[in-house]
Amino acid sequence: MRFFLFLLLLFPVIELAVLIQVGSAIGVLPTLLLVIGTAILGSVLLRVAGLATAWRARERLARGELPEQEMLEGLLIAVGGGLLLLPGFISDAFGLLCLLPFTRRLLIGNLRQRMIAQAERQRAFFDDPQARHGQTRPNVIEGEFQRRDD
Repeated sequence: MRFFLFLLLLFPVIELAVLIQVGSAIGVLPTLLLVIGTAILGSVLLRVAGLATAWRARERLARGELPEQEMLEGLLIAVGGGLLLLPGFISDAFGLLCLLPFTRRLLIGNLRQRMIAQAERQRAFFDDPQARHGQTRPNVIEGEFQRRDD
């Protein structure tokens, strides 16, 4: 959690440094045009990819299937479009990774594997009724004993 918070605080600083470097290399006006152009491109791609995903989800629902792939793709499309709308080149790169179909499918495959592993870990505790209710003490059998040394 601390690492994520550190990255969240560090991200705008890195984004600003990259914007300054690009602006000094190609000039202020081309940098501003690139930032505005990627925001416009992001909004267009978000709309087109979002509509295509919604249509595929609707078709699967009409067939009586659960559109889990389309739901995950819709989530990544929304994240990618939001990242493209943010000003900066690093967020644009991550946004494009979320919007391109082949990288989106790779990300979804990785996400599915993590979800399956998490479900298996939770299922391991679900099978044990004592661990499910937070009672992890072992069963104690009371009794008496005598020690006999030979």
